[in-house]
Amino acid sequence: MAAARTESIPEGHGRIEDVDVSAEMQDSFLEYAYSVIYSRALPDARDGLKPVQRRILFQMADMGLRPDRGHVKSARVVGEVMGKLHPHGDSAIYDALVRLAQPFALRVPLVDGHGNFGSLDDGPAAARYTEARLAPAALALTENLDEDVVDFIPNYDGQFQQPDVLPAAFPNLLVNGTTGIAVGMATNMAPHNLIEVVAAAIHLLDNPDASTADLMQFVPGPDLPGGGIIVGLDGIREAYETGRGTFRTRAKVSVESLGPRRTGLVVTELPYMVGAERVIEKIKDAVNAKKLTGIADLNDLTDRNHGLRLVIGIKTGFDPNAVLEQLYRLTPLEDSFGINNVALVDGQPQTLGLKPLLRVYLDHRLSVVTRRSSFRLARKQERLHLVEGLLIAILDIDEVIQVIRASDDGEQARTKLMSVFDLSQPQAEYILELRLRRLTRFSRIELETERDALKKEIADLEALLGSDVLLRAQVARELDATAETFGTPRRTLLLNGGPVTPRSRAAAPADLQIADAPCRVFLTATGRLVRAELAPTESADGSGDVTGGVVAPTRRSKHDGIRSAVDATTRGDLGAVTTAGRLVRFSPVDLPSVPANSVQPAAGTRADQYLALPSGEHVVAIVPLSGEIIALGTAQGTVKRVATSELPPGKHEVEIIALKPGDRVVGAGLAPDDDDLVFVTSDAQLLRFGADAVRPQGRAAGGMAGIRLSTGAEVIAFQPAPRDERTVVVTVAGSSQAIAGTDPGSAKVSSFDEFPAKGRATGGVRAQRFVKGEDVLTLAWVGVEPRALAADGAVRQLPAPGAKRDASGQPLEAVVAAVGTVIG
Repeated sequence: MAAARTESIPEGHGRIEDVDVSAEMQDSFLEYAYSVIYSRALPDARDGLKPVQRRILFQMADMGLRPDRGHVKSARVVGEVMGKLHPHGDSAIYDALVRLAQPFALRVPLVDGHGNFGSLDDGPAAARYTEARLAPAALALTENLDEDVVDFIPNYDGQFQQPDVLPAAFPNLLVNGTTGIAVGMATNMAPHNLIEVVAAAIHLLDNPDASTADLMQFVPGPDLPGGGIIVGLDGIREAYETGRGTFRTRAKVSVESLGPRRTGLVVTELPYMVGAERVIEKIKDAVNAKKLTGIADLNDLTDRNHGLRLVIGIKTGFDPNAVLEQLYRLTPLEDSFGINNVALVDGQPQTLGLKPLLRVYLDHRLSVVTRRSSFRLARKQERLHLVEGLLIAILDIDEVIQVIRASDDGEQARTKLMSVFDLSQPQAEYILELRLRRLTRFSRIELETERDALKKEIADLEALLGSDVLLRAQVARELDATAETFGTPRRTLLLNGGPVTPRSRAAAPADLQIADAPCRVFLTATGRLVRAELAPTESADGSGDVTGGVVAPTRRSKHDGIRSAVDATTRGDLGAVTTAGRLVRFSPVDLPSVPANSVQPAAGTRADQYLALPSGEHVVAIVPLSGEIIALGTAQGTVKRVATSELPPGKHEVEIIALKPGDRVVGAGLAPDDDDLVFVTSDAQLLRFGADAVRPQGRAAGGMAGIRLSTGAEVIAFQPAPRDERTVVVTVAGSSQAIAGTDPGSAKVSSFDEFPAKGRATGGVRAQRFVKGEDVLTLAWVGVEPRALAADGAVRQLPAPGAKRDASGQPLEAVVAAVGTVIG
């Protein structure tokens, strides 16, 4: 088929050209598709940004809209981006700017918005009403652009230059995710936790042959901005392997008492990109259609101070858990997320799993650091060359002045200086521009100091560029620093829930059962829970022993310091002892699970979140519920032993010690009569006495005096300790005036046998001598094979064991946040 096309040309010179419409449409469509894929819809795998997002951040950085400066109108940013870099209309630019500022869309927002930037249910205000500036994390994406770290390309009309890609100091594509619909392809990537992604990137940097399973020990799954719960990890594993997969997200819902004989469901977190108004509307529709029964009322109590809070009242006689299952089935309280990791790699769309995504990013960072180091090396070499020339001139300044005065013009002076003093042209030019005040003796000393510093910096840069090991170490250090600065704790709870299968909204929910098999449950020193599958030949005997059947992880792994370990069965009951003196029953069935031969509790979940504890209440130990005796110690020095047989059967949570006002439980554990109980106080006193000195009491009792405290002191650690020659005492001292988490302090490791047993309710003996600047113990621990950890689970180095009981500690290189037992 053909059509006629007449071109507009001067009168008298008209001509008609026959064009094949099929070929014309095909060529035009391909050109359009190419433009959408490469210039609009798909992100670059290196910096994780689409072109419009990259141009917004670059232009805002160029405008100087830093976090320490004031906001400007969003319309001004949109105008600058559209006029200089992105000729696709203001609405597309503003929509992209808004998404970069929405904390519910991005895990780490890149734009700091001021004004109404919308919500999950409502759109943003117009650009003329809102204001914006760069968020601190955006500086990490755009830093060092003036040091030739990336290539620059012309803008659409060739008048300006723009970066082809941003340096990206963290893996933005994985951290913030993205969505995009191109022609014939689409991308949909979930946000992740920055700390976890950086840990995986560093592991891959050190171990290029690491498998996806290895990387999942650091990145167990997405971490959605709004929190919520991810049910079923099989789809996540598939996505990390192949680039495509599906997982289910659920709202975080708790059953609470709303009044006398009245219960309700309280929703505090929703699935990713699901708004409260949408949930309310769907619930009302389902109730009106009589598809949903048991709902008495629905109130939205959300506010700025307390965040999301939807209260769903349950009619009398209805099981809240059964109603919740209906809500999951019929409303957006349960939603699915389909991962489709399509991104541009070397200009080509590719579907990438977790390892390829990290590999592309790391290759980019290695290139950025290499180019930056080369740029700095060249600049420092140029500066050293000028400084050396200036030193030559200062050593014989009288002759330099005479040569200059005897010259007719600057050209002759430069030529004479180069000839007489054997200088290069840049050195001669620099001397001619020299100010007289630089000719003092002090300036000469400064120049010599600068010369020596430049030589050292040049040597360091040459060593860095000449060693792949040093280059990778530098990239790892920068990644670690970025995670330390911008990382936040995980928000989304990961639960094992079986494979994700399509579910009809009209059908009953599938019953996903997990076999009641032997397992071992760990509470890590950093407060996470994980379930380890035992080998088929093993059995759970309830001993709570850490050894047997669990293979030790690598020494560099995170979260492998253990506070408690209990043998159980998958669907059995365990108890969690909290700082509020409660024992909370829980089943490990929904805990993240790992095989026994690859235990890495980094894949665990926060115990406080898993058990839905109130703010400020934490888990101090987990214990079996099989007739054992538990010992508890409090901050005010009280001790108590209580038998688990005293606990009422079937009750979810129960008070096991009556605490005095202001008191809290600091430690707990199983304590048979032949163990010792150990208190350590903030003023460095340690008391050790036999567990048989404390008779078991009823759960309502308040305990008895455990240790006598000095004025102003409190107990910082309490633990039952077996009488084992391998048992050691770890203490860390610091200053009470230092801000928490900033002063590493000093530590020592002593044999438990160094500390004599004393009577209950006495003051104990000194556990560490304070040196200048120290006045308090910040941490103490008693057990076998200690492992010190940072707040994020990174391993810290402790001094060698063998210190005397009352010796002073050795300075630590980094802050120790917790100590636990090595898995092994």
